[in-house]
Amino acid sequence: MNAEDIRVYALQKENVTEGFPFGEDTLVFKVNNKMFLLVALANVPFSINVKCDPDKAIQLREEYANKILPGYHMNKRHWNTILAESIKSDLVKGMIDDSYELVR
Repeated sequence: MNAEDIRVYALQKENVTEGFPFGEDTLVFKVNNKMFLLVALANVPFSINVKCDPDKAIQLREEYANKILPGYHMNKRHWNTILAESIKSDLVKGMIDDSYELVR
């Protein structure tokens, strides 16, 4: 998935807003004024950060080593960084869904 695919997907969810509180390189999606998805627009390779259940976060990092990592510049217990172009879109969407539900 690319940034526009992720943007379109995230904005379909109820009460989601988008903005650039950290500068023009990081698109942030919030629900109920709380972050659930960060899109690093300038990173190569392209990556996103999503909130995740701590136990599931560890499991995903082990299963998808070098593709799902501890959250960059985030609480590494609760956030994962995903190299979104190297993971199947259904899995990326599922992690976005989980993040949204955790925060909502």
